[in-house]
Amino acid sequence: MREKLCDGTIDEDAKVLYQNGDCIAYQIKKEDGELVITEYQVFSGIWLCYKDAHIQRFTYPASYPSGLLEITHCREGRFEYDTGEHFFYLSGGDISVCKSKEGGAVVYCPTQHYHGVSVIIDPASAPSCLSCFLEDVNVSPAMLLKKFCQDDGYFIMRSTARLEHVFSELYSVPQDMRKGYFKVKILELLMFLNSLDVNLSQTEQRSCSREQVELAKRVCQFINTHMDIRLTIEQLAVHFFVSPARLKKCFYSVYGESIYSYIRAYKMRSAAHCLKTTEQTISEIAGAFGYDNSSKFSKAFRDVMGVSPTEYRRKILEMVE
Repeated sequence: MREKLCDGTIDEDAKVLYQNGDCIAYQIKKEDGELVITEYQVFSGIWLCYKDAHIQRFTYPASYPSGLLEITHCREGRFEYDTGEHFFYLSGGDISVCKSKEGGAVVYCPTQHYHGVSVIIDPASAPSCLSCFLEDVNVSPAMLLKKFCQDDGYFIMRSTARLEHVFSELYSVPQDMRKGYFKVKILELLMFLNSLDVNLSQTEQRSCSREQVELAKRVCQFINTHMDIRLTIEQLAVHFFVSPARLKKCFYSVYGESIYSYIRAYKMRSAAHCLKTTEQTISEIAGAFGYDNSSKFSKAFRDVMGVSPTEYRRKILEMVE
């Protein structure tokens, strides 16, 4: 019998896409995007969760257990941790190790784009030592929790070749060998963490103050609600009563890209959503995002999405058919 990672759905708007003996997939679909979480139980008390988010904010229910060890790898995009007074961010290739807290959580993906995987361990129900699965794997989940999350701390590490080796293969596992492969990779990961020096943590370097984050998010919200006009750094700085230099620094710290890069990428991802969900013409969509020239819009769309607007819509229609 498969154990539940949490009782109830991940969000009040979530629906189960499919479920079988060891796997369940949830989808949260809202006006501003969607999220899919695919969860596998690998060992007793140990789960593997893939998150594919094209949404800025989603929530876990209050029933989500506290005290779990969460090892998260960001493959693409950006992922935020809010500790109360400070914020930390993962970008492509980074990992974090932390402990889940009571009362659920609000998860924020600054750029509305995040793909990653988390290994979730419940020390209370996982084996006390993983040598029962493979001899000489003398790793204790409870000791890992104590090592990395003492005093509710966070461990964050930038991308390295070793991290890339451990995690990259988790994103392309053949169906016929999935169960066994997941077990081997999780044991490899936990052995790697067991030998890792906690002093390598870059949590302080990735830290942003609440004041910095709130300014960046206010700027982002203003940008998101004025996508039909062209905004300059100088206009935004005047509007928010800060210097252009401070504005750019705070925004980059949270979103991991310049304001101009964010605006273009956000517009193109939003335009892609319109191409997918409406019957508006490409010219109409271009105009809605401040482009009076369809060729300029098409070039910007291709730069961000990898295909032209026409090709993108055709692929979506082919998938539906």
